[in-house]
Amino acid sequence: MDKSTPPDIFKKLSTRSSVTVVASMLMFSAVCTASPSTWQDAFDFQASYTGESATNVEGGERRGTAYAGQLFVGGELDLNALLDWEDTKVHIAMTNRHGKNLAEHYIGNSTSVQEIFGGQNTRLARFTIASTFLDGDLELEGGRTVANISFLGSELCQYFQTNAACGNPTFVFRTSNFTWWPVSSWGGHAKYWLSSTTYFHTGVYEDNTSHQDLGDHGFDWATNEATGVVVPFTLGYQTTWDNDELPRRYEIGGWYDGADYTDPVFDAEGNYAAQSGNDYAIRNGRSGIFARFEQTVTRPNPLTKEGLTLFGAVLTGTSGELIEDYFIKAGFVLRGTLASRPDDTIGFVYTRQQYTDEALEDQRILRAINGGVGTPASSQTMLELSYGYQLNEHVRIQPNVHYIINPDQFAQRDRVSALDDSIVLGLRFDVNLAALLL
Repeated sequence: MDKSTPPDIFKKLSTRSSVTVVASMLMFSAVCTASPSTWQDAFDFQASYTGESATNVEGGERRGTAYAGQLFVGGELDLNALLDWEDTKVHIAMTNRHGKNLAEHYIGNSTSVQEIFGGQNTRLARFTIASTFLDGDLELEGGRTVANISFLGSELCQYFQTNAACGNPTFVFRTSNFTWWPVSSWGGHAKYWLSSTTYFHTGVYEDNTSHQDLGDHGFDWATNEATGVVVPFTLGYQTTWDNDELPRRYEIGGWYDGADYTDPVFDAEGNYAAQSGNDYAIRNGRSGIFARFEQTVTRPNPLTKEGLTLFGAVLTGTSGELIEDYFIKAGFVLRGTLASRPDDTIGFVYTRQQYTDEALEDQRILRAINGGVGTPASSQTMLELSYGYQLNEHVRIQPNVHYIINPDQFAQRDRVSALDDSIVLGLRFDVNLAALLL
């Protein structure tokens, strides 16, 4: 079936979530009644392009270069301006992702150095309605969305290219079906502000990995292939550049993934599937916890964002059969490298993925079966150093260098020998197309 055929799309839309149906009806009503000038005031058009080139110059499998990019087009529709719905907005986003993954083709590991890669093709990434209640203390949003734009994300990720840390710590995707941009499914989240700086944040997102297929474009809103839900939750403390001389964010939280998944190691009898030859067992339910922080430590000019910000995170699993034991992230971003370059940045990030003994034994068995010897390294460490050059108000260029210690074996579990440490040269650029076009 051609999922792009208009009648099929409209049939699906007519039978899905009331949240999106209401949003569609509201926008249709607004189209019929609003004047062009009202629409201009109500719709905040957004468009951007991000490109990430990477070259493996040493180590890994072989030398080579890969490029990945994302075109983003979307915006926010203010329903207060159109329909007098106070503090209510409709968010919509389409993406086109294209290109090649250096990790897959040249490094040989499973953790990309191009965070923009994944969910290739053109997709509807977001279509939600959001509003606030209780004098702004309660924020609600629901519709077609993803978990990782609301949980475990950071605006500091724009200063890096590695997928180990950005857009979210890779651990959560290795140990659950935590949904990720731009592969949308049904979901929603609620944030309640306990005070002006503390909050509790939780959400529910449909687990539906079929949407990751290259043939999916985000308009198939059926739930027949869903396998469960993932529920993230966070207790946080946050200040801003406007209300704190040294803004900060501290969070503790976790997630529960109630979906079925394939055991990464064992068969149904509890034996190593690689050794027994039986199918890997089907399990249900995984969970994890995390703690993270961002703390600005210097701010020479209180009127700007220049200064040094430190950040870090620790994640670990609490239930389920997992390939990773824990994950550590640490780094810094320095905004304003020189007096003459107040908008330039220097960023450094360190990540360590520590694997479980069971996952390593599984790989040792597979290596031996294929004629190799030894057990793969117990962890993978990835480092990135980047410099962000603000060419002008709308264009940013960011050269970066990566060093990967012990490239992991999860992309090629039966590889017979370890790969040498890899050195990668990267170049990221971001263009604000909306500002250039309007």
